[in-house]
Amino acid sequence: MAVLCKKNVALCLLFTITSGLCFFHSSAELQRFEHPTKSDGSLSFLVVGDWGRRGAFNQSQVAHQMGRIGEKLDINFVVSTGDNFYDDGLTSEQDTAFEESFTKVYTANSLQKQWYSVLGNHDYRGNAEAQLSPLLRKIDSRWLCLRSFIVNSGLAEIIFVDTTPFVNAYFTDTKDHTYDWRGFHSRKLYIANLLKDVELALKESTAKWKIVVGHHAIKSVGHHGDIKELSKWLLPVLQANNVDFYMNGHDHCLEHISDTNSPIQFLTSGAGSKAWRGDIKGLNRGGLKFFYDGQGFMSVQLNKMDAEIIFYDVFGKILHSWRTSKQLHQST
Repeated sequence: MAVLCKKNVALCLLFTITSGLCFFHSSAELQRFEHPTKSDGSLSFLVVGDWGRRGAFNQSQVAHQMGRIGEKLDINFVVSTGDNFYDDGLTSEQDTAFEESFTKVYTANSLQKQWYSVLGNHDYRGNAEAQLSPLLRKIDSRWLCLRSFIVNSGLAEIIFVDTTPFVNAYFTDTKDHTYDWRGFHSRKLYIANLLKDVELALKESTAKWKIVVGHHAIKSVGHHGDIKELSKWLLPVLQANNVDFYMNGHDHCLEHISDTNSPIQFLTSGAGSKAWRGDIKGLNRGGLKFFYDGQGFMSVQLNKMDAEIIFYDVFGKILHSWRTSKQLHQST
């Protein structure tokens, strides 16, 4: 069993999660979307999370700066790390919050690109199926939100992971909130199959850069901190398969933490609107390179040799930049 686990982390976790079941139902392969690079082979995109408040809490100001930076970098697309609509997701495909928090806020020309989005816990508090509906794409063609999927450019492969079902509290602490778990016949099998699909995609990827996006943080010094279920189940899969970046929202802040056990960089961009919570967990944490408890967003620029990550505040000021070279396997 030990040898099997070393070769296939997700399969090992599958046996553990399913608590003795001798078989499992294989999930469908993650849906893939091809997104070409620029003519020079590079790729650039913005990352924002926890934003949908009809322009309030400086959402509109962040959106304005995203438009400015997006034009400067000639971005290919935008990544949303979840909690797309507050406080309780959408009520239906006809909910006006979709246009009032998305279409009418992100109006800059540079942001009229594809948006790739995952669901956050606040999205699951509403009609989660509504955000996944193709009907929203008829309202605004930029919108693409699925539970888990892959965006591949050849240069980079980005795996979007539905992290909310991993968190035990959303199934046990239901006094104040209810969650839309329609379609979940077995949470354990859902998680196990998702881990298997993620590991398979990472193992088969030939992309120069491997990126995983989820709503919840694996490592964070913000309000919510580390999500222990992701540290237990998802992190070993990422570490075993040479993932370069894990990007998330959930904590309403901007932060950069280096893994002490692998080359993975943990990048939180959850500051698209309401922020400034003021509670911080351990700024002396090992691997912490940057933390900002305020509003803003992140840009990612990739080519075959280098990656550059930049964090911006609500005024578009650069707060933190970090570059790494793939060839030299070292960062500055």
